[in-house]
Amino acid sequence: MSEAGKKIKISITGDLGSGKSTVCKYLKETYGLNVYSIGQIQRSLAQKYNMDVLAFNKYMESHPEIDEEIDTELTMIGRRDENMVLDSRMAWHFVPDSFKVYLSVEPEEAARRVMNDQRGKVETYKGLEDAMNCLIERKKSENLRYISKYGVDCSKPENYDLIIDATSISVEQVAEMIMAAVREV
Repeated sequence: MSEAGKKIKISITGDLGSGKSTVCKYLKETYGLNVYSIGQIQRSLAQKYNMDVLAFNKYMESHPEIDEEIDTELTMIGRRDENMVLDSRMAWHFVPDSFKVYLSVEPEEAARRVMNDQRGKVETYKGLEDAMNCLIERKKSENLRYISKYGVDCSKPENYDLIIDATSISVEQVAEMIMAAVREV
């Protein structure tokens, strides 16, 4: 899987609903990579604060201590000597030695995916249009927070080693594209 002792470290970010978590799960099952999901941590925190994920993102805009706690944990995870994939909007920034992947997806397909995914009561939608609007608002909220807090823009292609449009290809195809690119490095 990796050259003599060199560990595989992949950070996957991208559009909400692009399949990041599903691809990470596939990489774990197929290649034995350890998976760390910041989105799951944030959903758990949202539930702890009794908020949906959009309200929690807005809350985080004025409570930087939450980001700082998550960022510190992410940095510590990134230093581990193990094969891993990080499902995180900011891992590409906090784990600079990772292979940086961005997954894009068309907004309507993203909304369909998150509506079909069982993410618990912190992420529910009234319909496809509501889901699309919430995803757009969450992305704006997160991007604003990252630009103001870190001075980085997650939407810039030059931040990534590989960009994949995951709108109409399978999880397996996305994962294989990532692993093929990692092997070339």
